Amino acid sequence: MPSTPVETRPTADDVSLSHGLKQRHLSMIALGGVIGAGLFVGSGAGIAAAGPSIVLAYTLSGLLVMLVMRMLGEMSAAYPSSGSFSAHAERAIGPWAGFTAGWSFWVLLCTAVGLEGIGAAKIVTGWLPGTPEWAWVALFMVVFCGTNLAAVKNFGEFEFWFAALKVGAITLFLALGVLAVAGVLPGTDSPGTSHLTDFMPHGGEGLVIGLLASVFAYGGLETVTIAAAESENPVKGVASAVRTAMWRIALFYIGSMAVIVTLVPWDSPAVVEDGPYVAALDRLDIPGADQLMNIVILVALLSAMNANIYGASRIGYSLVRRGQGPKALGRVSGGVPRIAVLASSVFGFLCVLLSYWRPDDVFAWLLNMIGAVILVVWIFIAVSQLRLRRRLEREAPERLVVRMWAFPWLTWVALAGMAAVFVLMAREPGTRVQLYSTGGMTLALAAVGYAWQRARARS
Repeated sequence: MPSTPVETRPTADDVSLSHGLKQRHLSMIALGGVIGAGLFVGSGAGIAAAGPSIVLAYTLSGLLVMLVMRMLGEMSAAYPSSGSFSAHAERAIGPWAGFTAGWSFWVLLCTAVGLEGIGAAKIVTGWLPGTPEWAWVALFMVVFCGTNLAAVKNFGEFEFWFAALKVGAITLFLALGVLAVAGVLPGTDSPGTSHLTDFMPHGGEGLVIGLLASVFAYGGLETVTIAAAESENPVKGVASAVRTAMWRIALFYIGSMAVIVTLVPWDSPAVVEDGPYVAALDRLDIPGADQLMNIVILVALLSAMNANIYGASRIGYSLVRRGQGPKALGRVSGGVPRIAVLASSVFGFLCVLLSYWRPDDVFAWLLNMIGAVILVVWIFIAVSQLRLRRRLEREAPERLVVRMWAFPWLTWVALAGMAAVFVLMAREPGTRVQLYSTGGMTLALAAVGYAWQRARARS
């Protein structure tokens, strides 16, 4: 079977999209995309389980994410596409793989939009008690749906300033934390290593829980490869974002976890009740620390909503343009797939309504179903890179602007790491149901995708 030709520009499914994202937008999306709401909201439970070894957990999962981003960057620089890993999976493995990876990620992003809206609304209703949560979620949905409907540069501008606020906040947090640890912050005594002596308080089991929590905190890094297809220079944008991924992960994730567990006892109730960042700022006697962090978390949640509506609409658009979904979603006007934006926003708000109407069955089932989707996507990325790299080396080696390190050995190491995470999820009662639910959805989508592929081949 002949190989698919190598493209020099964004792929054919992207020709009608605008290219309104500037390099500054893409650079800040890459920088701020690392700082997700999961870092601020979900890390407390990981610290409580793993203790100071949460630093090791974030380091191990961070190394895996770096490998995944490097593989994805290699393919996206060679084949820029708004479909990103879905388009790569179709090219490398077959249409059924692109269908499975793409639609499972679309469901994940749309559900995440609803969850982030609920989280943001809870913060605002804390400031304005008596106001209905659903009304705030609806307002956020309307704002970001409108932003994404107007033009891609609007999405870029929102994300630019959201990312700037997040980067500024966490950089200030790290600077204050390092000064406190060093004992040079006025009015604060250095704790030294007194909080690090019991490195793994709950043994290997606690480290496993922390590792699983850290893996899913890294979600959202893929958006930059989706956005790159609508930038002025997709290849340059992807290459720059991927090459700086290592220091961004090390600084923002691993660095902040190290500062927190050094400053605050891992078993302090405030770590879970108030959140680890608030607990650390309280330790430094920063006045109004809880409200300052609430503002930062609100910005992170709104940024994630904006980015996920964008990402879901582009993934859906790309799938439809490749003949893998309802044709209406592929309509473009003004360089924007507006029907796809609307559909993604409506699905997200439906998830919000389900959280109120059917919280214990339908909504809980939906949350479990998306629990391990990011791992499924990473596996498709690794397998696609294994196959496409050989093809690129034969047909167009000049397109290998970004190269996976130590190919193919580190790709296989990454796959082994993903398999290990699956095994760990199967061992933990809290994550086992997510693994099985995601597996069921993946198998169902793969069956539909394969049937569609066979039907198209016969026609």
